[in-house]
Amino acid sequence: MTQQGAVLQGYNNELVKCIEDLCMQKEELNKQIRQAEEEKNKLQHEIQVLNEQLECVCENLAQKVASRNELDKILAETEAAYMKILDSSRTLLNVLKKEVGSLKHTPELKTNVT
Repeated sequence: MTQQGAVLQGYNNELVKCIEDLCMQKEELNKQIRQAEEEKNKLQHEIQVLNEQLECVCENLAQKVASRNELDKILAETEAAYMKILDSSRTLLNVLKKEVGSLKHTPELKTNVT
């Protein structure tokens, strides 16, 4: 029976060693899991910060685009009004030139001029 006891003791020692190895593997996995969770939490925080920054940039961009659109509208209206002024000035100048030209051909001016 001592031989069977020795064999049983050998099995027991092997079993204990396997259990210890499994416990060590479990501890290593727990360590890796903690590190991965820390990294995940860090990344989630960075994502949150970046999302907040993105939201601010988007709001600022929307305000600037709205301002630019308003300026485009004002510029278009101003340019249209300016073109009307130029057209009116050209028309006025043409009318004035005709009037001056017709005044030169009237007999009253001819006699006063000489």
